[in-house]
Amino acid sequence: MARVNYLIAALSLYIIWSLCIIKLGSTSDLKISRSFPAILIFGDSTVDTGNNNFISTIFKANYSPYGKDFPGHMATGRFSNGKLIPDMVASRLGIKELVPPFLDPKLSKDDVKTGVSFASAGTGFDDLTATISKVIPVMKQIDLFKNYTQRLQRIAGVDESKKIIGSALVIISAGTNDLNINFYDIPTRKLQYNISGYQDFILNRLQSFIKEIYQLGCRNIVVAGLPPVGCLPIQETVSFENPLHRICLEDQNSDSKSYNQKLSKLLSNLQSQLPGSTMLYADIYTPLIDMINNPHQYGFEHTNRGCCGTGLAEAGPLCNALTPTCEDPSKYIFWDSIHPTESVYKSITESLLKQFF
Repeated sequence: MARVNYLIAALSLYIIWSLCIIKLGSTSDLKISRSFPAILIFGDSTVDTGNNNFISTIFKANYSPYGKDFPGHMATGRFSNGKLIPDMVASRLGIKELVPPFLDPKLSKDDVKTGVSFASAGTGFDDLTATISKVIPVMKQIDLFKNYTQRLQRIAGVDESKKIIGSALVIISAGTNDLNINFYDIPTRKLQYNISGYQDFILNRLQSFIKEIYQLGCRNIVVAGLPPVGCLPIQETVSFENPLHRICLEDQNSDSKSYNQKLSKLLSNLQSQLPGSTMLYADIYTPLIDMINNPHQYGFEHTNRGCCGTGLAEAGPLCNALTPTCEDPSKYIFWDSIHPTESVYKSITESLLKQFF
């Protein structure tokens, strides 16, 4: 009888764990409704809500046709036709409707208390990536975070600031630019590393980054994996493998999958090393490749070119007010030759929320 009771108890615990994938330390489960007082974002153009508007770089998206379907049809610096995943996650979690860029001089006190994005389009974990793009390296975004912490302390006080940061949801999304800019398209790092070695280099940088923000108080950290990089329209274009019959580059997709496997293992190891932390791997690859392989199930018609211009190479300054765009972006997986449409980001957000809640 004791053994039966033990098995029932063990099964009950397993079911509870399965339903509540996210854990906060070892004491309580995070709930989807108002569990996080703030959201803090680090990374590249997938999560840059406008920081590049305020630095000297050509990698900006604060002009038409970017923001075509954003509220008010405003080009805010987001590299899409509408909202990004951080905005959607923040809204669904009841934190705020939009995540502002930290460098915005109009940032309000409430914006500071509920979180911001430190991300910079064109950047990566490899500092060389940001040097080429003249943007803010991911590692340097920690300096912005330190400035943010000081500002938060002036608004909320030291003790409350620690609580906010310790309970905040932290999202990190970068890595694609490292591979595209430094390995595939401009093979600078290819002279030093094979693909496995470069993946390890990037992940070592990420590990250092996570450990530093952990020391600064962050505890709930979600890291996005790579998308199917070989399916980005720009990668299909620059490969010249089959210009008349554009298909995903399977070798690059294979690299993305192997990187993601390493990333998932790294996060598991880090969670065991850093007391009270929750480290989660966000699977971007699976939902996006499913949309690409089964577009009609999601309402898409175009998978290998973007909505902006020809969709083959336009992004950033090449996608501008003089560039024609498609009539209905919701039929496209990609907005420009690199970045997904708002419709795709919505689907990925739903997938992520199902993963974690």
